[in-house]
Amino acid sequence: MLIIKTLQGLEPVLAAELEALGATDIRPLKRAVSCEGDQRLMYRANYELRSALRVLKPFHSFQASDERQFYNQIYKFDWSQYLNPIDTLAIDSTVASVHFRHSQYMALLTKDAIVDQFRDRTGRRPSVNLEAPTLRIHLRIHGSQCDLLFDASGDSLHKRGYRRDVAEAPLNEVLAAGLILLTGWDGQSTFVDPMCGSGTLPIEAAMIAMHIPPQYKRDAFGFFRWKDFDKALWQDVKSTADARIQPAPCAIYGSDMDPRARNTTTINLFSAGLEKVVQVEKMAFEKLTPPEPPGLLLTNPPYDERIKVDDVAAFYKSIGDQLKQHWAGWQAWLISSNLEAWKSFGLRPSRKITLYNGSLECYFQKYDLYAGKKHS
Repeated sequence: MLIIKTLQGLEPVLAAELEALGATDIRPLKRAVSCEGDQRLMYRANYELRSALRVLKPFHSFQASDERQFYNQIYKFDWSQYLNPIDTLAIDSTVASVHFRHSQYMALLTKDAIVDQFRDRTGRRPSVNLEAPTLRIHLRIHGSQCDLLFDASGDSLHKRGYRRDVAEAPLNEVLAAGLILLTGWDGQSTFVDPMCGSGTLPIEAAMIAMHIPPQYKRDAFGFFRWKDFDKALWQDVKSTADARIQPAPCAIYGSDMDPRARNTTTINLFSAGLEKVVQVEKMAFEKLTPPEPPGLLLTNPPYDERIKVDDVAAFYKSIGDQLKQHWAGWQAWLISSNLEAWKSFGLRPSRKITLYNGSLECYFQKYDLYAGKKHS
């Protein structure tokens, strides 16, 4: 069994990605999806899933209603299956229980029980390494149910390795990929982001269109340090995925009126090796000439939160007017947390999805842009 974490609202996208990889018994959870799969699937999940944050592998569960019970259950588990005394570990914990109040304390108690077992058996003990441990263990306590899971990913999978510079309020890479996948875009038609910021949306779009694995630039995963790491299997998984990379079958554009954003996007495109794939320029949306339709316009306009807008209602009205007047034949998707500003947009969405950008509740809205009056 595997549990793959994602952002709230992207569970259906992640489930579809897992189905495409061949996972079975796929079950959406809150901010996660569980499934069944072998070691190959676990390796592929880490390397190929675009909407995943972490891949976790459950390995031990028990019941405990007080600290002594909890400690004893951890202590009697045979940790030598997975760790040696010279190894390192880190414990992350989440607790929702009347029996146990403090997640940090329960993480510390877990660590104590593990190292005490090694000290009692061998005279030596593993040490803690919060940055790059041999094993990163996730502890989850709900009521008296205690679950332990290995973190197969290491660093969060939103860290693609291409971001070298950051404009204001950058979009999380997993959210960006999830937004694109939610639209159903197949990488065959033109893609435009007219307010591209750090360039995350056009970069993720190019990687989707070219079948570039999202972790193509990553050097290591958590499972590399596991005792059962199968290097030959991993190399086969990676080479098989990399062999599917293809030239971009469509045009991809990014633009922004802010010269800092344009420069940031250019830096990140070079880092991703996509500087010849994505065309980027400094230009305000209202001056942008639409490419020939059909195509997908997808953007993350300022919300008047971290990036302030002088008159946010007028700003959103101008976006709606621009789409209405100049982008007939296109499909437009926009995400924003400013629910009041949406009221000034002047177009009726054909689909509305609730998502979260960080802690901000957002609407991700679809607009089918027709000639004439169909969009009013």
